[in-house]
Amino acid sequence: MNNSRVFAMKLPEVYELLVRKAERKNRTKEEVDEIICWLTGYDEKGLKEQLEKETEYGKFFEQAPAMNPGCEKITGTVCGVRVENIEDPLMRRIRYLDKLIDELAKGRSMDKILRK
Repeated sequence: MNNSRVFAMKLPEVYELLVRKAERKNRTKEEVDEIICWLTGYDEKGLKEQLEKETEYGKFFEQAPAMNPGCEKITGTVCGVRVENIEDPLMRRIRYLDKLIDELAKGRSMDKILRK
């Protein structure tokens, strides 16, 4: 899948996949929301508005109020690619979220996921 297809996906579709992945591993939608808000700077109301507007996934990250400075501590692989080596800044942001949700699904504590 090329970057433009990922960027054009609708946020509610991706969000549903993220929540389902977490719930299959006995984690919660609230934890997914907390991770998204921590990473992007959206509050719960802002996230809900973006979901209702069916914002494109790329635009969701481009319009993020404030990417968390702690996101630079996110390292590791997603789909066989090291997130810290992704050159496209927008795709790197997207992959940060993928990595955090992977960590959630693997049972890591929220403190570790949020780099506290």
